Amino acid sequence: MSEHDTTDMSTQPLSERWDVRSEGMVCAPLPFLSPLLGQLIRTGRLTVVDAAGRICRFGPGRGGPHVTVRLRSPTLPLRILLRPSLALGEAYMDGTFTIEEGTLRDLLHLCTTNLEALDRHPVGALRGELDRLLRRSHQKNRLRRARVNVAHHYDLSGGLFDLFLDEDRQYSCAYFQTGNETLEEAQEKKKRHIRAKLLLAPGMRVLDIGSGWGGLALDLARTAKANVTGLTLSQEQLTAASERAAIAGLKDCVRFVLRDYREEQETYDRIVSVGMFEHVGVADYRTFFDTLRQRLNPDGVALVHAIGRADPPGSTEPWLRKYIFPGGYCPALSEVLAAVERSGLWVTDIEILRLHYAETLRHWFERFQANRHRAKEIYDERFCRMWEFYLAACEAAFRHGPMMVFQIQLARRRDAVPLTRDYIADRERSATRAAGRRDVRIGWTPGP
Repeated sequence: MSEHDTTDMSTQPLSERWDVRSEGMVCAPLPFLSPLLGQLIRTGRLTVVDAAGRICRFGPGRGGPHVTVRLRSPTLPLRILLRPSLALGEAYMDGTFTIEEGTLRDLLHLCTTNLEALDRHPVGALRGELDRLLRRSHQKNRLRRARVNVAHHYDLSGGLFDLFLDEDRQYSCAYFQTGNETLEEAQEKKKRHIRAKLLLAPGMRVLDIGSGWGGLALDLARTAKANVTGLTLSQEQLTAASERAAIAGLKDCVRFVLRDYREEQETYDRIVSVGMFEHVGVADYRTFFDTLRQRLNPDGVALVHAIGRADPPGSTEPWLRKYIFPGGYCPALSEVLAAVERSGLWVTDIEILRLHYAETLRHWFERFQANRHRAKEIYDERFCRMWEFYLAACEAAFRHGPMMVFQIQLARRRDAVPLTRDYIADRERSATRAAGRRDVRIGWTPGP
């Protein structure tokens, strides 16, 4: 099968969808993997060299990148068949899976453009059923466990996050209006977009659930003259955010506390939660939205910005759950809205951001690669391979898979926000003009 073969692979018998060669021997198709990869790779070309030296090529050779990988362990094909993401991620981290042509992002592009093939495979179907049965136990986030899960990721060295995030350390999906923005510009537009939906007025009391390094809370206090309380479960983030508030001269109107949202007792005019809902878990969705309703004043408004999925309820990929976000889960909207309905809150607006996180992750990956040597000084080579796999795999999931970001605006009263959503664009335009006037006053002009 040549690179220029124009045969329609999807109409061929499964046994004819791969080209088997050998380093000095005649051999059979790759054990365990050939049937699966023959279905999975529908664009470009994937060449696999196994531990015995067998070479097998998959894909039509057009419409996508060409990638060559080497499997250095004889047991790896079976492990990939049984647990694709877990086995592939661990093998990449350990160096028993290496890429000899193309890049990691190229490989994940090939593997995520036809993810349905994994679910159709008998082993994949069984694996999916088991994951769905166990998903609630994987997502238990009671108070003590929630703190441990958050510390696993967010208490990593602040120096690591400085290597790939924007200057404000916004660790959530940016907002690309044109797709040509820098990461800093897109993150600023994200904050501006959120401010517009919150309908803020000076002096309002705002609760920020999952306040991270404090960038959004400080922005709301500085630009909207709000009084903000930020909740976090990360000691590292609490320390950094509190220092930032003091340096900015905002400690009188912004305070950060180490507290679970379920422990909060005060009421607020506005509640915002960005990138935290993924750590709640399905079993606690009702608790989360009940808490929002209890903590909101009667005319209050809340905004939840989180990662979701465009397909039915599922489970978190085992590799991501084990190494990156223990206890995390990105829900289907059907799961979220069912809990909202039972809470008695009004859904006043929903927006789906489709490719925005793919672009955000592309920027993060490129920045991490440019600073990879510095990350290795903080941790080690295995950690660097884990982190680049995390960023690249998540980008592929948003670019080719079912992942997306939703923003849900909620209120206790149906008339808490204007009749139409025109106010969002109006407020963003007003904020843009105000920012321009501030830039002129301080003698700063944006670059080209």
